[in-house]
Amino acid sequence: MTENVSNIPTLTIGDKTHPIDSLSDNAKAQITNLQIVEAEIKRLQQQLGIAQVARASFVATLQEEVAKLG
Repeated sequence: MTENVSNIPTLTIGDKTHPIDSLSDNAKAQITNLQIVEAEIKRLQQQLGIAQVARASFVATLQEEVAKLG
């Protein structure tokens, strides 16, 4: 989705640009669905980053504990 100079929201797919107001209700619903899914993907990527940091911390702690055994 992009906005052109006149600030009319548009949707560009391929080489065609369409004013969002001209789209069907179903097309508008799909845009909303895409926005929701994109936000969820971003949230999940952040969660994955947190989990990866936690895993690295657990591995480091385990390695320290095993090193104490000699």
